[in-house]
Amino acid sequence: MVTTDRFLQAHASSFFLFGPRGTGKSTWLRSLRERAIWIDMLDPETQRLFQARPERLQERIDGQPQVTDVVIDEVQKVPALLDVVHKLVEGERPLRFILTGSSARKLRRGAANLLAGRLTELHMHPFMAAELGDGFQLQRALEVGLVPLIWSATEPQHTLRAYASLYLQEEVQAEALVRNVGAFARFLEAISFSHGSLLNLSEVARECQVGRKTVEGYLEILEDLLLSFRIPVFTRRAKRHLVAHDKFYYFDAGVYRSIRPKGPLDSPEEIEGMALEGLIAQHLRAWVSYRSTPAELFYWRTKSGSEVDFILYGADVFVAIEVKRSRNVYPTDLRALKAFQEDYPEARVCLLYMGQEEIRINDIPCVPCEVFLRKLHPSDPIF
Repeated sequence: MVTTDRFLQAHASSFFLFGPRGTGKSTWLRSLRERAIWIDMLDPETQRLFQARPERLQERIDGQPQVTDVVIDEVQKVPALLDVVHKLVEGERPLRFILTGSSARKLRRGAANLLAGRLTELHMHPFMAAELGDGFQLQRALEVGLVPLIWSATEPQHTLRAYASLYLQEEVQAEALVRNVGAFARFLEAISFSHGSLLNLSEVARECQVGRKTVEGYLEILEDLLLSFRIPVFTRRAKRHLVAHDKFYYFDAGVYRSIRPKGPLDSPEEIEGMALEGLIAQHLRAWVSYRSTPAELFYWRTKSGSEVDFILYGADVFVAIEVKRSRNVYPTDLRALKAFQEDYPEARVCLLYMGQEEIRINDIPCVPCEVFLRKLHPSDPIF
């Protein structure tokens, strides 16, 4: 795995660290390995021992009185451990618990609610371009994504193809989250057509040939496994009639491309365009997650069809961003941004495109995607 400094900053108190498989949670925590009690629940023997006797955690900690940090990797494998952690957090001994997980579902079914307010949450995302520095390659990121496990693999395409199967086998099938794994696999493909688009669950259900309620459950599993996210429409002080549906994204552009079916009728340009929008989305989501000042990510779409891909909104940020795959920009490409600017003159607007030069058209900055991604840093303003 690539060794690189990540933008995520640890909390001084106990926290959950969530993130999909392969995003580098364990690697990020490796500096604690020598001075922490480290319990890896991906090790079958360790998992078996703690499933049989969760109170073994108390014994391990009592046996190392000098230790102040306790890391439990993939804690969702043994949710009963959260009861023990809850007791120890409220004890007299000052301990910092770091609980990592790639599935929020089992933790919710377990005792995570007991720890509400006692453990904060951090989220690990795929690499940001600025984390990779000179090692970032836009075209490669569009093809294989930025999941560290895949990005640093000797054969990234092979690892990428195996990634969805890993989740199907180890998370979905092994934990019996769905009765029909084949239908869930079809769902993963069917919903990939919604990547970067308005989410219409009825259409996805028809494509999968299952009921809408079943698809709603499948989507909940997908989000619980941290494999996807949704972006809501921006409705504050709305002056126009807006759509109500969220937009859907797989959490990584490469994972999207590996799941998206391809055939003679599929346009490579359309697939790459959605991958580009997804790549920008995952960067903006990471930027929001890693920064110290709260902000939220939205999109804007009127019922008449005007759409701005991303809206960043917070106490210190209000930015509208449109993404175009083309290498040239024309005034007609800026209509939606102009419409948004008319409704929200306080907002800064920008268009990202695949050209090489930073230009300005009708007083709207147009920035190459690669330039934008390389400069995007959670400690800096968006522009």
